[in-house]
Amino acid sequence: MKKNLPRRQFIRTATAAGIGAALLESFPKLYAKNNARNEGRVGIIGLDTSHSVAFTKSLNGTEAAPEFKGYKVVAAYPKGSNDIESSVKRIPGYIEEVKKLGVEIVGSVEELLKKVDFVLLETNDGRPHLEQAMKVIKAGKPMFIDKPVAASLTDVISIYDAAKQHNVPIFSSSSLRYMESVQDVVKGKVGTVLGADTFSPATIEKTHPDFFWYGIHGIEILFSVMGPGCKEVRRVSTNDTDIVAGTWNDGRVGTFRGTRTGTHDYGGTVYGAKGNICLGPFKDYDALLVQIVEFFKTGRAPVRPEDTVEIYAFMEAADESKRTNGAVANMQGIWTNAAKQAEKKLKDFI
Repeated sequence: MKKNLPRRQFIRTATAAGIGAALLESFPKLYAKNNARNEGRVGIIGLDTSHSVAFTKSLNGTEAAPEFKGYKVVAAYPKGSNDIESSVKRIPGYIEEVKKLGVEIVGSVEELLKKVDFVLLETNDGRPHLEQAMKVIKAGKPMFIDKPVAASLTDVISIYDAAKQHNVPIFSSSSLRYMESVQDVVKGKVGTVLGADTFSPATIEKTHPDFFWYGIHGIEILFSVMGPGCKEVRRVSTNDTDIVAGTWNDGRVGTFRGTRTGTHDYGGTVYGAKGNICLGPFKDYDALLVQIVEFFKTGRAPVRPEDTVEIYAFMEAADESKRTNGAVANMQGIWTNAAKQAEKKLKDFI
């Protein structure tokens, strides 16, 4: 087992930061209320990412894996980012690819929601996610939200709070969480995790906080193996590289290296009581898709809401450290401020 922050202590920390204990404790019960489903119509919002095509091929292909039986992508609303060129230019080609797989292209999120049971929110741009997610949540459709959950910690908390208020199951995860080697660590292969160093590309997109766009992959690996409970963050940043060191409540240290030159790769090292292990390689998206389909079947998210929120608090804390020339950024302070803003923001949506 990993040496994680005890759940009661973590709930007290999160509550002090503005995430209500009711939210944290209610999600498992909320998910359990959903009846198990052995089949379902899946809808996609956003055809501006390769993930949309990859998921559709796996679900709709003639040789779909047994784990995906009964679940098909039946409709997609293609609109993604308005102004991120790398996303916008993909849409026409991805529309044609999914149409060949039997997917109907619709003209609005509202139209999509009338045709599907479950939603993959795939829009590559995190800025419209809150508005898009609120439509899905109000329609009562269980939803997987691809990275980033949103383009700010405030919006991330707003989405999870809204889902709780409307009793709608949601979850988000990077596919890197489900690399075989990462899951080996989670299952105890190296015993108690004493520390970890992870890496991934950290391409910066000017419309998003630095790590929300791509660095989140390596950071999610870090939290997958270390568990929750990071209390403070320091960051060293240059044009080509970022190094972020987090100190956990129990004294453990985990680091993330984000690269913008060299080989585009993902991995790391975990230091355990029973030995060390190298992480990688990343193979494909199907391991994540297995988790998504199981979530659709059961209504139970494989990643706790508070664990996801902490990842985004870590990334915003890293930005705060950069703004203060590498000074320590306190996670609880970052979380508290964002939660207060989220409470105000949600009033415009609910």
